[in-house]
Amino acid sequence: MAAIELIGIDKSFGAVHANRDINLMVEKGTIHGIVGENGAGKSTLMSIIYGFYQADRGEIRVDGRKVEITDTNAAIAAGIGMVHQHFMLVENFTVVENVMLGAEQSPLLNKGIAKVRAELKRLERAHGLDVDPDAVVGELPVGLQQRVEILKSLYRGAEILILDEPTGVLTPAEADQLFTVLKELRDQGKTVILITHKLREIKAITDTVSVMRRGEIVATRKTAEVSAAELAELMVGRRVLLTVDKRPARPGPVKLAVRDLAVRDGRGVRMVDGVSFDIRAGEIVGIAGVAGNGQTELLEALAGIRRAEAGRVELDGRPIEAEAGHDPAALRRRGLAHVPEDRHHMGLVLPFEACENAILGYQRDPKFRNRIGLLDLDAMRREAKERIAAFDVRPPDCRLKTANFSGGNQQKLVLAREMERGPSVLLIGQPTRGVDVGAIEFIHRRIVEMRDEGKAILLVSVELDEIRALSDRILVMFAGRIVGERSGGADEGELGLLMAGVEPREAAE
Repeated sequence: MAAIELIGIDKSFGAVHANRDINLMVEKGTIHGIVGENGAGKSTLMSIIYGFYQADRGEIRVDGRKVEITDTNAAIAAGIGMVHQHFMLVENFTVVENVMLGAEQSPLLNKGIAKVRAELKRLERAHGLDVDPDAVVGELPVGLQQRVEILKSLYRGAEILILDEPTGVLTPAEADQLFTVLKELRDQGKTVILITHKLREIKAITDTVSVMRRGEIVATRKTAEVSAAELAELMVGRRVLLTVDKRPARPGPVKLAVRDLAVRDGRGVRMVDGVSFDIRAGEIVGIAGVAGNGQTELLEALAGIRRAEAGRVELDGRPIEAEAGHDPAALRRRGLAHVPEDRHHMGLVLPFEACENAILGYQRDPKFRNRIGLLDLDAMRREAKERIAAFDVRPPDCRLKTANFSGGNQQKLVLAREMERGPSVLLIGQPTRGVDVGAIEFIHRRIVEMRDEGKAILLVSVELDEIRALSDRILVMFAGRIVGERSGGADEGELGLLMAGVEPREAAE
């Protein structure tokens, strides 16, 4: 029996035809994957199901009944819940307060909180979603924040749960915990729709998978009957290389030297503790580690965003602090580019047009100035169009507000801005977060090409497969320190032990 059925769903935004005559049936009590390139229309389709958008044409049926989903309240009433890629939580509220927000049921909040607390305990027992109801959400790790989002949906009676790129912000261990929860929900009769670009996850957890390309459903398959390579080809319409093709590195002189670096975060906690390493021209050095072990603070300090407490950093043999004063603009002029880990908070200004974000940080470059010193809009837009074409950003509209691009296309916009300027040193955090398999292949190839052109690249990623595939050398961070160095392609199990602070030889004893 179908839990939800879409018949002839069509949606356009001006000239952009986001969904084209979508027909989709999701069986009750299954995990159904939706995959596709960035801009394929996945999130738009899910937003129609959840009432953020209304379809121009078509019909939605839940449990065989036609439903009119005019807003999110109508979706919730139909038993549909959604966990967004970027959580919809009030960080300074407790878990109980977040769950009851918008569903108070009583003007007497104390009475409402008591009811929510009791229901939360029942849901936690029933579904294995343990979380402290009195914890402040902003102080919880990301994996537990996601549990709060799931609990919110279940509290509102969701029988169909949509998750949009749910592992994009999770560590591998947190992702495994999430999958355990989703399987338990399925076994208890819930229906899960999983939007992801990670084919390994599709193979690991889904029962059925549908592939979207350019706004259309091009295939639906039983997951056990289709390979990752076949799915990738269906997604992009061509054969995709799922491994990184690169020859051995030929390192040159040291481009970035770091000595005894110490960095504190905004709370005053020392997150980088006496870190030293070199990066040479023509090599990729990867930083492996569970999120929260100092990688973010390290990147920010090297990019001039966060002041180091102690230590020395040299760019091309000259100290950074003495000349640049930890000024990111001065470092950019010296040939250091930075792709931040969080594109929304540090990489982009979402209300800006794509052409504005395409030069963000470089807007003082003389080529973007006219004769009276103002921004040359024609030059700015020409550059943006070139970057958009080079990285296949969709839709290819340099005047579109950046907030209206999918997450993966926003990421490509940041990558294009920093990589296409030919920096001598590139600091790159989470390069393929939220990016589809076809774009991942392109980004990986471009990173390797930059290495072969003699650039020095520092790569931070929570995707261990990505670190192993791209890096010529791998440094492992744990609790703010470098605890090991291995060659590229090192054993995954050995790296995993180092990431947990365990020496492999200790584990063998």
